[in-house]
Amino acid sequence: MKGSAATGSLRLRLLAGTLAWVLLTVALAGWGLRALFREHIAQQLQAQLVLQLDALSGNVDWDDAAQQPRVALLSDARLGQPLSGLYWQIDRLGSAPQVALARSRSLWDQVLQLPAVPGEYPARGHRVLRLAGPQGQQLLAVARTLELPEDEAPLLRLAVAGDEALLAEPLQRFTRMLLLALSMLALGLALAVALQLHLALRPLAVLRQRLADVRLGRAERLQGRFPQELTPLVDEFNHVLAENADMVQRARTQAGNLAHAVHTPLAVLANAAGQESGPLAQLVAEQVASARRQVDWHLARARAAAAVRATGLATPVLEPIRALLRTMGRLHAARGIAFTLAQGAQDLPFRGEAQDLYELLGNLLDNAGKWACARVLVDVQRAGALACISVDDDGPGIPEAERARMFERGTRLDEGQPGSGLGLDIVRALVETYGGSVQAQASVLGGARLLLYLPISESS
Repeated sequence: MKGSAATGSLRLRLLAGTLAWVLLTVALAGWGLRALFREHIAQQLQAQLVLQLDALSGNVDWDDAAQQPRVALLSDARLGQPLSGLYWQIDRLGSAPQVALARSRSLWDQVLQLPAVPGEYPARGHRVLRLAGPQGQQLLAVARTLELPEDEAPLLRLAVAGDEALLAEPLQRFTRMLLLALSMLALGLALAVALQLHLALRPLAVLRQRLADVRLGRAERLQGRFPQELTPLVDEFNHVLAENADMVQRARTQAGNLAHAVHTPLAVLANAAGQESGPLAQLVAEQVASARRQVDWHLARARAAAAVRATGLATPVLEPIRALLRTMGRLHAARGIAFTLAQGAQDLPFRGEAQDLYELLGNLLDNAGKWACARVLVDVQRAGALACISVDDDGPGIPEAERARMFERGTRLDEGQPGSGLGLDIVRALVETYGGSVQAQASVLGGARLLLYLPISESS
């Protein structure tokens, strides 16, 4: 699951793609700059060789007696240092060619092997060659032909060569500096990309938080300022929320209208049956009571299911509890039952409709009032992601074997108490629809304790 989530992450995909492109671009730029610099220093070496060739051309003359060229001492000390990497050589061309008629001391006992094609060496300008050096290294050379003014002077070929290893040191130094600079550039670009993605995707995080506020009941619609690209999405979502709220309200209204339409003829039938005696009147009264139970039960489930699908629901529990405690106190005033709220009760937000909360608590409190001797105590505490509402009474209590059966439809633990046995079943149906539960235990007051677990609208 984590792998698939990482693969589907828009942030990671954008970051990986952008960083890959940045690294490729920086690598290509480094390769291109290194190639340009190598070409530049190669041209510089060639220019130095041409200068040496021009100096050699200006400092050579012909000795008729010795039949040898005479070369004045050139200024570059490397030409006198054996195997220094800088060399010159004069070859004789024409009818009696001779290689290395004269050469620099730096060549020692080696010669430069130049192609013996006179026509390829211009008298003016030069030709660029690449040769094998005295130690097998690669040489860059420039050569030209020279015709001296003496009558007996033969056609000469002058060549000056330099070791291409002379390019290596500046190229390595430049490469190190280039790698450092490009690494810093790549790091800066990566940080800029990460920052840009963070700023670009931040509105999505804000939108997710606003959606969570709606889901948890802290807001009824998406609020806040969003970028122009997200505004149509926010508007459409708010429109969907409004339509959903209208749909839930229409469903509740229709459910209420149906209940009113059904209860009215049932009440007429019940009143008519109550004025008569006999088997038929008793049968009608029983069926009317059964129909009322069915209508109440199914309407309660339908209303709760609609509320569960709705968003933005948050009903604080203490205000309905206080109102119901006052109502139950007046309802059971003849028996002197005291309905109290425990100190330290938490006002947790129920993720549901206030009408359903009244229905749930009203049934539990009325049931506790019927069985209590003198006191009913209500408390509210958090139980993880649920609100735990406890209702304690000081009545006779409920046998452990009957505690699970008491929430079944139509079950009555004491036929002497008034009621149809429908209330606790409605409680169970509603609370399970909301994703909660209801339990019966022994109370510290000596009677029964009913625990109602309901989802709250926010997690903390």
